[in-house]
Amino acid sequence: MFCEACGTELQPGSRVCSKCGRELIGYEEIKRDRLARHVQLLGIFWVTYSVLHLIGGLALMVLANTLFVHLRSEGAPSFLQPLMSMIAMFLFIKGALGIATGWGLLVRAAWARVMSIILGFLSMVNVPFGTALGIYTVWVLLSPGADVEYSALAERG
Repeated sequence: MFCEACGTELQPGSRVCSKCGRELIGYEEIKRDRLARHVQLLGIFWVTYSVLHLIGGLALMVLANTLFVHLRSEGAPSFLQPLMSMIAMFLFIKGALGIATGWGLLVRAAWARVMSIILGFLSMVNVPFGTALGIYTVWVLLSPGADVEYSALAERG
C-alpha cells in the first residue's frame, strides 16, 4: 500500500507514514473489505462452477446407462460403460464438494478456505474455466496475510 498524501510505500502494520507523518486510519478496513468481496465472489464462482460439474456428471451418467449399454450389444468395448460411470461419479463428488466449499465461503466457514485452496489446485487442469478459477482462488486465499484476514472474517461471521 501507498500513502495517499505523499505516495510513499507503507510498511505492513504501520500507523503513520514514515515520510510525511500522516496518520493511516482505515487502511486495514479497506484491505479486509477487499478480501471479503473477493471471498464472496469466490463463493459464487465455486457454486456456479460446481453446478456445471453436476450437470456434466448427470449427462455422462445418462449416456453411460443408455447409449453405451446398447452399443455394447453391437460390439463396442465393454469397458466404456463402467469408465463413463466412474467419471460421472467423480464429477458428482467434485461438484458436491465444490458446492459445499462455495457455500462455506459465502457463510465464512473456517474450513472453507483450506478446502477451496485444495479444490483450486485440483481444478487447474480443467482448461479454461477451472484454470482461471483455480488461479483466482490461489491468488485470493494464499496472498500474504490472507490466512489471518480470513480467520478474522470467519470470527465475525
